Amino acid sequence: MAKRALITGITGQDGSYLAEHLLAEGYQVWGLVRGQANPRKSRISRLVSDLHFVEGDLMDQVSLVSAVDLVQPDEVYNLAAISFVPMSWQQPELTTEVNGMGVLRVLEAVRMVCGLDKSRPTTGGGIRFYQASSSEMYGKVAETPQNEQTIFHPRSPYGVAKTYGHFITKNYRESFGMFGVSGILFNHESPRRGAEFVTRKITMAVAEIKLGLRDKLYLGNLDAVRDWGFAGDYVRAMHLMLQQDTATDYVVGTGEMHSVRDAVQIAFDAVDLNWHDYVVIDPALVRPAEVETLCANPDKARAELGWKQTVDFEELMRMMVEADLRKASNEHKYSELMLAGSW
Repeated sequence: MAKRALITGITGQDGSYLAEHLLAEGYQVWGLVRGQANPRKSRISRLVSDLHFVEGDLMDQVSLVSAVDLVQPDEVYNLAAISFVPMSWQQPELTTEVNGMGVLRVLEAVRMVCGLDKSRPTTGGGIRFYQASSSEMYGKVAETPQNEQTIFHPRSPYGVAKTYGHFITKNYRESFGMFGVSGILFNHESPRRGAEFVTRKITMAVAEIKLGLRDKLYLGNLDAVRDWGFAGDYVRAMHLMLQQDTATDYVVGTGEMHSVRDAVQIAFDAVDLNWHDYVVIDPALVRPAEVETLCANPDKARAELGWKQTVDFEELMRMMVEADLRKASNEHKYSELMLAGSW
């Protein structure tokens, strides 16, 4: 029989790429959905006929137990989260409930369905659990590059909540023998990235400026440095982590740093424009506490998982610009047809 995987956050960027990957691996893939009105279901629209769905909410323990019990998955990938870091200052309590306590609730659902308790520890059998940890946990970094032993100093409510999710996963591994792992993923982008994230904000603006649909791109700190990779590469690492004999945590990233300024230059160069003519610095867009330098040391993932990236940073930015050019062009043509009454 095919393995079963349950993905929370299946309509997100990572969830959609992971669903594709697992389907290609022969899995029966289930997505946890919170009602029918998810605005991002379009990301998985072409996969819907191959997917199964079950209702559940990371803020509702009973619904999660019911979902896990119904699906009886071999693997659970907890990707659901409030993922936009700046929003965590505006809604810190909600961010903590979803990104922190939500992890605990999913772990509890797995524990309960598997019948695990501290008096009868297992050796990693039953449902395997993946937690989406984040490089934002490193925050004010103690060393560069960061590896699995680097201490955490989160600089946002998002990072703090993710740190709790990371440690509670480790605690369930050590307390109940659950096969629980965390992937400490550094920034990963794609044409499916939400419009609020800086890379997608840049590529959408570049496409619209090239097409004459807008004049300026407003950004905050151009000197912030990140380790950016392609989301399609990173979901392969998630799957590999759950295929190992022993549960342990892994850092996943490229090991290369690029600034927001680098991203801007590559994106504008892709359409033969000079970014200096279009970019405006807006102090209101600077984070209250910035994370200046994040860079992964993915040696462990490369050595133990055999994982490696296939898309470099310049390819990634160009891929996103090209996708947004097609999208903006099609939307503009549709708008013109509607205005002309030709539709």
